[in-house]
Amino acid sequence: MSPFNQSISRRGALQKAACGFGSLALAGLCADPVRAANLLAGKSTHHRPRAKRIIFLFMQGGPSHVDTFDYKPALYENDGKKMPFDDARTIAKTGKSATSELVMKPMWKYRQYGESGRWASDLFRETAKHSDDLTFIHSMHSEGVAHGPATLFLHCGSTNFTRPSLGSWVTYGLGTENENLPGFVSLAPLTSSGGVRNYGSAFLPAAHQGTAIRKNATIRNLRNADLSKNEQLRQLQFLNNLNAEQLKSENRDSELESLISSYELAWRMQNNAPYVLDLSKETPGTLAMYGIGEKATDDFGRQCLMARRLCENGVRFVQVTSGATDGVSNWDQHSKLPQHATQAKAVDRPIAGLLQDLKQRGLLEDTIVWWSGEFGRAPYAQNPSEKKVAGRDHNANGFTTWLAGGGVKSGLAYGATDEFGHKAVEDKVHMHDLHATLLHLLGLDHEQLTYRYAGRDFRLTDVHGEVVQGILA
Repeated sequence: MSPFNQSISRRGALQKAACGFGSLALAGLCADPVRAANLLAGKSTHHRPRAKRIIFLFMQGGPSHVDTFDYKPALYENDGKKMPFDDARTIAKTGKSATSELVMKPMWKYRQYGESGRWASDLFRETAKHSDDLTFIHSMHSEGVAHGPATLFLHCGSTNFTRPSLGSWVTYGLGTENENLPGFVSLAPLTSSGGVRNYGSAFLPAAHQGTAIRKNATIRNLRNADLSKNEQLRQLQFLNNLNAEQLKSENRDSELESLISSYELAWRMQNNAPYVLDLSKETPGTLAMYGIGEKATDDFGRQCLMARRLCENGVRFVQVTSGATDGVSNWDQHSKLPQHATQAKAVDRPIAGLLQDLKQRGLLEDTIVWWSGEFGRAPYAQNPSEKKVAGRDHNANGFTTWLAGGGVKSGLAYGATDEFGHKAVEDKVHMHDLHATLLHLLGLDHEQLTYRYAGRDFRLTDVHGEVVQGILA
């Protein structure tokens, strides 16, 4: 029988024609506001939360912990000496351990800060002034030797499988505080090392996927300047009437429902997001605190200030990525380690400004600020024949992350790596443990926060993870 003689539904025709874009548009424009809002409605927590939201400051590429926050005198004492190390990349490629490597001391001077006496290098002088508000975890370890797997593990708890990102799990567990804004926003997100999967919802309803806001996005793009509100509403109602039967169907497509929610959210954002993202509403003093208006810090400063504005308007999870600066792609310095200084200059003052701003507004009490790369770097030189421009290779066996606010102890140094900063050895914290702890602070039990898919219950931490009680206030 000819396909043109077969009966076909309106929805089927839209799916088959023009690559299905008609179906996508119709699904978005005919949304039911009440049903859409319910997908992200606020939910009860498993226990009393210590925080309401997270700002994740992602240092793409892996900053060197031994050059930033993990002070190791042994590196100075043994600088230039050949010593045996179990290099992760060599083991992965050849299975050979205890290779001879050239110890390399930090390139920046370390100082102690605050009443807590926490150590930090000159790369982060401004952030270090807030050390008494920070919890340093020096015993982090994770999975993945390369950026792709390690970055996915940091964001999704898996090195290779497609899994929901942390931000998606947070909005799935908590819902949103503001139905007119997304529950999860990713500012200037990665396009590599997992790309959209780092803020994707995978098998969770698509309404929980992160909303990406790219660099140089303009406020006017959020508004439809060609149609009046009345005309837009008239078209919405017309399409809603056309699709009434589909929406009433008992066999409603869950993906269609999620699309309806996301497009309805986009409609509501037209009247709310432009105000929230408009930094011109801030005082000159606030802009200066974030380094906005200065070449080196303007880009990341705007992202950090935008993160604060999003959080105070009810967004649950905001991810801020340290990206390209002056031609330097990220923190991945396998050679020319001095370029860490360029990256640090771009983010140090904005991060300090964010911490100060949150604290003076009373937001730090129920906001978790989390700073991390996907891994750290090795304590020995890479390309040692080029000593003056040597770098460091990846190191997921031991590195540093820090947290602030939202129920964590202040001025704490938790755990430790060995004397060279190579491997976590004391009070070790796996990435699964950190994920479990972040959820715990938000009032969510990582073992109970599950979603049934393909016949089994999934969770962010898989079958692993323990809450790190030692860092809780």
